[in-house]
Amino acid sequence: MSLRISPFWWPFLAVASPVMVPFLMVRNGRFRNNIQLADELNRNRIGQARPFDLPELSFLEMTVLVEEKAEEGFFGDAGVSCLFRSDRGSLLFDVGFGPERPALAHNAARLGITLDGIDALCISHLHPDHMGGMKASRTKRVILPEALGTPNGQPCFLPDNADATGFRSERIDKPRLLTAGIATTGPLARSLFFFGLTEEQALFARLKDKGLVIFTGCGHPTIERIVQMVRQISTEPIHAIGGGLHFPVTRGRGNRAGIQFQTLFGTGKPVWKRITDDDLTRTIAEMNTVNPTRVFLSGHDSCDHSLTRMKQELNASTEVLQAGMTYRF
Repeated sequence: MSLRISPFWWPFLAVASPVMVPFLMVRNGRFRNNIQLADELNRNRIGQARPFDLPELSFLEMTVLVEEKAEEGFFGDAGVSCLFRSDRGSLLFDVGFGPERPALAHNAARLGITLDGIDALCISHLHPDHMGGMKASRTKRVILPEALGTPNGQPCFLPDNADATGFRSERIDKPRLLTAGIATTGPLARSLFFFGLTEEQALFARLKDKGLVIFTGCGHPTIERIVQMVRQISTEPIHAIGGGLHFPVTRGRGNRAGIQFQTLFGTGKPVWKRITDDDLTRTIAEMNTVNPTRVFLSGHDSCDHSLTRMKQELNASTEVLQAGMTYRF
């Protein structure tokens, strides 16, 4: 298990400790308060959710534009973007780091994907690796590479206050049907130490003769909470689960300057605690209880150790997603 902060930084942290320690104590107080708030919000949202008609899709496929793992000729990156297509239309889910890194523009061009062929955009949550980079996250504005073309007023479904130039921004506040026969769980909350109260929505759909497909961005609210919400909408069997689960147990992705940001920023734990194999074991057990037939794992926020464990210990047929690939559910 690698160090989350390189020894290079330790003298600087020691010098800065008179400022850092009070800062972390204040952050921890907010973090703990947000844990209670997130639990209350999720309990109320799940309790208030009601079943609605999910259209039965004849087919559902997903082309991966951005992922940590990539097919030959495609760029890998620690972000997420994928295009869902069904017999009812298409939905782009997340845009990775947008124009700040080359993966989305390069991979989309290689796949022949532009905004002209997309009915709507959905953003899972307002983090840089999902909404278009650091500038996008700071300004709360979704940013796409110019190479994808110009949006023409398609809806952009957002889980929190934000905007998307050229799109018709719609804030989602509860479960509902979106586009292409695909539905959203609505926002579910998680307290993150540095990001604060984070709202994230997941997607789900009903596939003919198979059951439900659930797909997450990072899975910050936890797959357990996401499944609870989906179960309030439909009692169909869960055929597939895919997307990020955020298990950087041994190391993070996209590390910079000797700092493993994913292991510090997105785990739902205080900064001085790591996410562990025990946490992963509990989630594996929960997913085996749900008993999907297939699982599609995102490597953008889970280390290779975690991916290997899930492939070995999940009862479902399990694959790791790769940019450039199309998966049919």
